[in-house]
Amino acid sequence: MKKLLALLLAAAMVLSLAACGGETAETTAPASVATDAATVPTDPADEVAYAELKSLANKEYGTDYVSLYSEFGKETTIDQVIEDEETGNAYIEIDGVLYTLGLDFLSRAMVYNTSVPEGGEWETEDDVYATWWRLYIQRWNNLLPEIPLYSNEYYDLYNAQIKGVEEYPTNPYWSPSHALIDWTSEKDDGSIILGNVTDLSGKFRYATFGGTNPGAADLDIQDLTRGLETVAITKEGALVWNDTVVKEHTEVDNEDGSRTYTITIYDDLKLSDGTPVTSKNYVVFPMVFSSAVGAQAAGKNHNASLQTVGFEGFSNYDGTNAGQTTEGGETITKELTGLRLIDDYTFSVTIDAEYLPFFYAINYGMFYADDVALWIGDCDIKDDGNGVYFTDDFYAKNGDSYVMAEHIKDSAWNVDQTYAYSGPYVVDSYDEADKSVVLKINPEFKGNYEGTKPSIETVVYKKIVSETQMADFTSGGLDVISGITGGDETNEAIATADASNGAYVYTHYSRAGYGKLGFRCDFGPVQFAEVRQAIAYCMDRAQFAKDFTGGYGGVVDGPYYTGSWMYKAAVEDGMILNAYATSVDSAIAVLEEGGWVYNAEGGEYTEGVRYKKIPAAEMTEADKTFQSKDGAYKTVQIGDDYYMPLVLNWYGTTDNPFTDLLMTGFMNNENLATAGFVIQNTVGEFNPMLDELYQAPIYGYYAGTPLYTCFNLATGFTSAIYDFSYNLTIDPAEYDNYSLYYIKDLADAYWLQ
Repeated sequence: MKKLLALLLAAAMVLSLAACGGETAETTAPASVATDAATVPTDPADEVAYAELKSLANKEYGTDYVSLYSEFGKETTIDQVIEDEETGNAYIEIDGVLYTLGLDFLSRAMVYNTSVPEGGEWETEDDVYATWWRLYIQRWNNLLPEIPLYSNEYYDLYNAQIKGVEEYPTNPYWSPSHALIDWTSEKDDGSIILGNVTDLSGKFRYATFGGTNPGAADLDIQDLTRGLETVAITKEGALVWNDTVVKEHTEVDNEDGSRTYTITIYDDLKLSDGTPVTSKNYVVFPMVFSSAVGAQAAGKNHNASLQTVGFEGFSNYDGTNAGQTTEGGETITKELTGLRLIDDYTFSVTIDAEYLPFFYAINYGMFYADDVALWIGDCDIKDDGNGVYFTDDFYAKNGDSYVMAEHIKDSAWNVDQTYAYSGPYVVDSYDEADKSVVLKINPEFKGNYEGTKPSIETVVYKKIVSETQMADFTSGGLDVISGITGGDETNEAIATADASNGAYVYTHYSRAGYGKLGFRCDFGPVQFAEVRQAIAYCMDRAQFAKDFTGGYGGVVDGPYYTGSWMYKAAVEDGMILNAYATSVDSAIAVLEEGGWVYNAEGGEYTEGVRYKKIPAAEMTEADKTFQSKDGAYKTVQIGDDYYMPLVLNWYGTTDNPFTDLLMTGFMNNENLATAGFVIQNTVGEFNPMLDELYQAPIYGYYAGTPLYTCFNLATGFTSAIYDFSYNLTIDPAEYDNYSLYYIKDLADAYWLQ
């Protein structure tokens, strides 16, 4: 990988300030360049052209711009990347122009561009992945789409009547909902009682249905009741073929660059009602949630078969338009050509060459078994040799609505045994009033990837409240408190166990994730990177972490787990990160550089709330109407420009010590006030907060007017797959469905005109 060794360009190209829907962290190109690479001028007097970063607001994708990765990404290898060793920014040079690599480009290259170049410094795909990963983390740290505030030690406290905890402990990749399959219960009723501070919503069948961030409690129930997966996640966070389910599998690389996985399952697998599991049980979910019917049901495209050959043609089929072409020029087909039913116990999937090579390619073979009727009722799935397809009744309509869309919507919220389950447990009952669910053993479950079957007969899962969870635990109303964090809570848990004469035990491990101040990064002031940076400079993150964890944790500077192999490799390779040391002067400096130098009348800023001038052509409707929660500060139009106030509307969740500490560390932070911010807040329930984040009534609460830009949330890196490709896209066709932070990195745009 080439390195930028100096920053001296004779004629610097000034990059336009970004306005709505983008970033402004990098407003000028490096002043000058000298490098050991022949592709970049070595004479400091030579001018180097840098691709311009400009606003995406009111521009049309495909006409004005496309993604840089779609233009150059597939052909880019890691040895072509030029890294500025002072800033950590990465570039590629195309026809004499240096393009900054943005979050979308880097996140995709990290998993799709891992081929090892010949004669370079990389020996394995792991080496290539680790380099891309480091560049991605450095870019993330610069743009700061969210602010990590604490990364803590997790303590799990147990009733000692739950046996097996020491032999089969929890860890960042193996939560109690996974680990309990190895545990036993010596309680009289043979049960275990679990809980979570997150509400159960009843979205157990598909916790992500209609959204992107599933509730933690719903996800636990989904994990306990859905299984027989073909590829499993191990206790150590690795991906392996599930030998309990998969009899045999093959992988074939095709001449066109695609790859076909053929999977044969055992013929003795059953759903909870005794129904034999066949190939159809595995293909029904990816088919439904790649179809127009599934999209209407969910109110969004889940694109479950996005990487499968024939996805675009199948996803655009509406029951009547076979043979027509999509906007992308693909022929619309009734069949999903890349997904095949070979026989009752064998199916195959062919992955489009566009998504290969892929660092986590084994994941393409991961399928779960679902009750076919759960998602398609009395409809059927067939394959006449050209790919799987639904029978015509799946696409039947009542006016403009698919009849089956209502069935799918109801099924996503199914909370009983109308439809069978494939996991170790089944839902026995759900109490919507007190947010609790009772699970019973699935007697037909063959076992997890190790062949282990559950022995705890009953799992009770309920809503818990942080302030009262210890009293609930010691009174017998709770057997496990997982994820204990914060100094007071941790000290209390340890003291409770130590004084219990063996009645209670605990385990602990470092958290793979963090509590954070999250943002809706395409709206209001926080869409500008300098605002997010200024917030970080104003907060004493180290002290916040110490106060919250009581010394049982610290703070990180990016989206990583310090125990992961790629983090260790990045540190060894000299990763460049800004720790955003507390400094109100630094906050003011980045705000002034970003243009927050006006008052509400368009004059020079002197005190109070800062404003930023934005040209009318770069304003969205949501930004034109942006205001503080109380309406005291509003975006105002003066002449041909708009002036946006430096207002943060924050939504915090109730019964949450994190929210409580943010009241002093963020809401009433004197540094933020000194820098020119105003913060107003609402404290409410979790699901309404998610609706405000999504700006959509997923849970039925969003009123339709964008207001909140800041949210306290948590992030985990507990998956075996560290892959954020598509989560940072600027392509509108993917943006609403995949955006993790609703961020648009302007460096990811390749301008067509």
